[in-house]
Amino acid sequence: MTAEMSQTRKRRAPFGVSGCLLGTMVAAAAWSGGFSGFAPPAAAADVQSKQWYLSAMRAEEMWKVATGEGIKVVVIDSGVNPSTPSLQGQVLKGLDATGADGDEYDDYDGHGTTMAELIAGTGKGGGLQGLAPGAKIVPMRITDTEFQNTHSVNANDTADAIRAAADSDAQIISMSFGSDFPGREERAAVTYAQSKGKLFFAAVGNEAKKGNKEEYPAAYPEVVGVAATDRTGKVSDTSQHGNFVDIAAPGNDVPFWCDQKFERYCQGNGGTSAATAITSAAAALIWSAHPEWTANQVLNVLFDTAGRGDWKKGTLSNYLGHGIIRPAVNLLRGKGDPGDPDISPLTKERTSGVPGSSASASSQPEKSEKNEKAGDTAMAGSTAGAEKGDDSRLGLILGGVAAVVVLGGGAFVLVRRRRAV
Repeated sequence: MTAEMSQTRKRRAPFGVSGCLLGTMVAAAAWSGGFSGFAPPAAAADVQSKQWYLSAMRAEEMWKVATGEGIKVVVIDSGVNPSTPSLQGQVLKGLDATGADGDEYDDYDGHGTTMAELIAGTGKGGGLQGLAPGAKIVPMRITDTEFQNTHSVNANDTADAIRAAADSDAQIISMSFGSDFPGREERAAVTYAQSKGKLFFAAVGNEAKKGNKEEYPAAYPEVVGVAATDRTGKVSDTSQHGNFVDIAAPGNDVPFWCDQKFERYCQGNGGTSAATAITSAAAALIWSAHPEWTANQVLNVLFDTAGRGDWKKGTLSNYLGHGIIRPAVNLLRGKGDPGDPDISPLTKERTSGVPGSSASASSQPEKSEKNEKAGDTAMAGSTAGAEKGDDSRLGLILGGVAAVVVLGGGAFVLVRRRRAV
């Protein structure tokens, strides 16, 4: 490990464990009209019943319109185990960027596999049900600090993984990892990914109570920083906040694989890790319904349809960004302005717009200023003022309106500028 690497603390956005659920056992078995020999139906129902956000987001209704078919999502994480019942047939060839033994299918702690299941899991065999079960996963394995401490590793694993993702035919990059320290190689890789037309989501981190520092890659201008909310639509008290937050999604109380043994699921705070995966899946649903759109247009619609209460459009919260994702507003109602295919809604700069293009992205764009005012806000679960016809459950996700809660006794102007690193 290099001296530079030893100073860079990389972490998964960790899960807070509150209990265990009987889950599926990994084994070398084939599907034969269904998966057998794993968790009984009661256990399967138990795990999936904990995915409270699926019904709130009207997943079953959305799947009648789009499932994510035709969309590939790169998961940059601890690896993805393709043998879990929910992921069989869902995982493609990717890259192991760690420089250590093993490959991208060797998940060293279960985190990456959980993210993959939340995105594209089929739910078979009692596994987690993904929000975009028609999508496919491209795994890219990188290291966290604990892995680095026990292995000889590639110091540029994150940058290498991002570049590989950019060069792949996947449309979306999902990364529930982060570091307090930006790096030149990583920064250049992110810019390259944008030039290739990728839509990049990253977790803003779960250390709001431990310094609340900017988290990279979420804080780079071209990356969509994702915050986490709870069942009521209120921002998680651990979700980091600042001008790097672009959007929010459900993250609390989401089941996850307890460890690399893949014997059971645990229940706890998935936080911004889970929120990032769920947001990536929402983007996959929208993109599969509109395959002619660019990454800019998909993101424009996510922003345009996000639940934000009485905020004026374009006003951003340091806690929820544009608001909480509501893909059903587009898929079930046809709402959401895709905007200019070649203008990034993040930087307001012109991009290549077309996935797979080789347009130059040598400039260092900054987030455009927002001159509107909004409170230093979290969102409560009120549905006051919701659009007609919305289900009252989790109003922000479905209806887009909630009460504004001022935190810390003060409000301030959210003039958002994302710095170039």
